[in-house]
Amino acid sequence: MRFATIAEACGQVRCGVVRDDTVLRLPAGTTVLDLLRTGGLADAGARALADGDAVPLAGLRLLPPLEAPTVRDFVAFEEHVEGMAAGAGVGAEWYEAPTFYFTNPYALVGAHDDVAVPPGCARLDFECEVAAVIGRGGADIAPADASAHIAGYTILNDWSARDLQYREMAVRLGPCKGKDFATTLGPVLVTADELEPYRDPEGFLALAMTVAVNGTEIGRDLLSNMGWPFEDLVAYASRGTEVRPGDVLGSGTCGNGGCLAELWGRGRTDLPPLQPGDVVTMAVEGIGTLRNTIVAGREPHPIPAARPRPRTRP
Repeated sequence: MRFATIAEACGQVRCGVVRDDTVLRLPAGTTVLDLLRTGGLADAGARALADGDAVPLAGLRLLPPLEAPTVRDFVAFEEHVEGMAAGAGVGAEWYEAPTFYFTNPYALVGAHDDVAVPPGCARLDFECEVAAVIGRGGADIAPADASAHIAGYTILNDWSARDLQYREMAVRLGPCKGKDFATTLGPVLVTADELEPYRDPEGFLALAMTVAVNGTEIGRDLLSNMGWPFEDLVAYASRGTEVRPGDVLGSGTCGNGGCLAELWGRGRTDLPPLQPGDVVTMAVEGIGTLRNTIVAGREPHPIPAARPRPRTRP
């Protein structure tokens, strides 16, 4: 099944199951996150398919499929890391564990929403990813058990302000403000069973991924080129802590042009940062398409440089 959350012309937010060009709406007040938390996603979807209130998708605004309580974003594609390293090679640490950072769950935007250039950014970039959504909570989950904890998958665009990101990471923290202004999630949450036919012999999901800017293809990859399958990401995320229903785990950016910065690192000088008016389109086989337009953002309120301090002690 394919779950969507929509904003109707009257302003009401509803969720339902997408079938062809319609949404079979669930009762008002129902949310995908609540269904995940109660374990009722499959039953609710079956009810919607049987007698849901059908409305045309055309003209509706697609919101993120769910209000994710947390978003962990991994860096699971070796080719992406290699390009970002700009010739320095992939560090040995990358191979040891599937590293992630937390991004801002309050900054999720819909599949076709405009994305504003963040304040102070001059080097805006996209990042083409797929995300798993947790359907059943747990702690210290073994990789062999992790598939039972994944409700489904969606597309994730981890927008990046590269100039802000590189400055803050030079302080040995981050990424922080370079990432927390927008993350596109959508267009739907596809339940895990629908994507099982795409499994390759090693158990990875072999989904074709493409990204284009203003209609020109920039990148193309297979999701199965991840260094770890999503089951390993779930296990690592839950190590020493817990994952809960609705948590989102991003794959990290695919290789072969999944973002501009990877190509900049490989010496491409013909690809400028994103500007207002640019349209970024991402498509993932079996899931759908995102299409976001860049718009002008606000100027930042100035914050002065750190004041010199005397380092006095009590």
